Amino acid sequence: MGVGARFEVPFGTWWGSRSGPGFSRVVWVAAVLAFLARFPSLLWPLRPDEAGFLLVARAWHPEPDSVYGHYWVDRPPPIIALMKLTDWVGGPYAHRFVGALACSALVLCAAGATREVARRMGVVDDTALRQLPGWVAVAAAGLVVNAQIDSAGAKGELFGIPLVMGACWLALRAVRRVSTWDAFWAGALAMLAVGMKQSIVGGLVFGAVLLVASGLAGHLPWRSVARCGAAAAAGAAVPVLTVVGWALVAGVRLGTLWYVVVSFRSDASRVIAAQTSAAATSRISVLLLVFVGSGMVFLLVCFLARIRGLVRRDLVLVSAIVAVLAVDLAGVAVSGSYWTPYLFVPMPGIALAVAALVAHGHLDRRWHLVTPAAVAFVVASSVFSLVGWTSAWVAGRVPTEVRTGEAIAAAERLGDRVLVYGGRADIQWASGAQSPYPYLWSLPMRVLDPRLKDLHSVLTGANPPTWFVQATFVNAWSELGTRPIERSLLSKYDYVTTACGRYRIYRLNSVDPVTLDVDCTTPYRTIWGR
Repeated sequence: MGVGARFEVPFGTWWGSRSGPGFSRVVWVAAVLAFLARFPSLLWPLRPDEAGFLLVARAWHPEPDSVYGHYWVDRPPPIIALMKLTDWVGGPYAHRFVGALACSALVLCAAGATREVARRMGVVDDTALRQLPGWVAVAAAGLVVNAQIDSAGAKGELFGIPLVMGACWLALRAVRRVSTWDAFWAGALAMLAVGMKQSIVGGLVFGAVLLVASGLAGHLPWRSVARCGAAAAAGAAVPVLTVVGWALVAGVRLGTLWYVVVSFRSDASRVIAAQTSAAATSRISVLLLVFVGSGMVFLLVCFLARIRGLVRRDLVLVSAIVAVLAVDLAGVAVSGSYWTPYLFVPMPGIALAVAALVAHGHLDRRWHLVTPAAVAFVVASSVFSLVGWTSAWVAGRVPTEVRTGEAIAAAERLGDRVLVYGGRADIQWASGAQSPYPYLWSLPMRVLDPRLKDLHSVLTGANPPTWFVQATFVNAWSELGTRPIERSLLSKYDYVTTACGRYRIYRLNSVDPVTLDVDCTTPYRTIWGR
């Protein structure tokens, strides 16, 4: 039996029945489940990036030579503005609610894009146009809530991918309807995604390739291509001009803004390439295992296995999908850091690939159950990972970083400042104290303070931090400038303890000594209570 029949029969009327404007019930159920499956975000404290973004947002005070003021971060203002807004509205964990909504939005936009893909590829049956998006919605939901990637934290990658998916949906509609309005919003969403994180360019790539290839293939007259392209460019300009306008009003030099958002990445890439990190190398293996274990690789293999048939159906569409997948996967590969949340970025491209597969499978009944089996694997992997995460939480997990910061907070006195070396902003956040050092992440420190001169000045200045937390070895990345730091620690600080066998804590020896009690045994239960 061919794949078209397989898509229709097992799920009967329920799979394809309407429950809303244009989407089948299964799409809405998948969107709701994607929201609910983010429940781990209620059960775990802030991740380092989340804590760092919130610290930057709360201390945000732009200056001519500093986009954010006291702290430095290499992220565009929109993501910090979002964190500041959610913190103001609902407190430090409110952004995770937005992250759960982003998961649902990704599912709905993937379903909408699937319908456009199916129309392009020649699906005309109304029932099929309602049913086929369900497969992609389920696959998207399974991918985005997989606990192997990140089930608790919410940051730029998670906020950006529904914007990319929405931009791809609108780009497909714009080409079909020759709609400048759809093209405008596609451009705006695609560029807003870049405002969440600079590497999330999939919406821009997909829209540009789809539009230009449509002209080259003769699907659209060049006049229509120009009109839609101008509208998309106008839409993309809105977020950019908004940020530039804010910078001018706030008094931030445009050169400073450009370096933070764009130029810093090239400097960072050179530093990452020059400094060998055993931790980053080990993360490559983890990333690849998650790439396979989440089912992403199987969906991509299905797409590549059928690419010749897909090209015969719609070369323009396949070109755009291949382009966005190539750019997103290359971004993960050359990142140099290899954190698992980077795997959120290729999800819109993978959803588009699955959309093309299910549409082609409906039309080519010689194709068998490989694609449905891959989607089933994605769902099973997501369920098992959430069960595993929950089981580990029930058994008891201790967030050492939070307990370390809480212990320092309990021993702090008014006016104490804490400096965490090595990029653990979650320790800094939990301590409740300000850092006199502007670099909450290790990468900006390695790029902008390579010889640790600024750090040495902070430690030897008139008002040094009361606490120094060594989250990693001082010479973890380079020997440059480490000797003066070590001498300062020996001469000005007393060793207090090693928190849970991981974080060495020092206290200024010019103040009264204290006893630090770090709780390394009590599990963390919910964000509402310790």
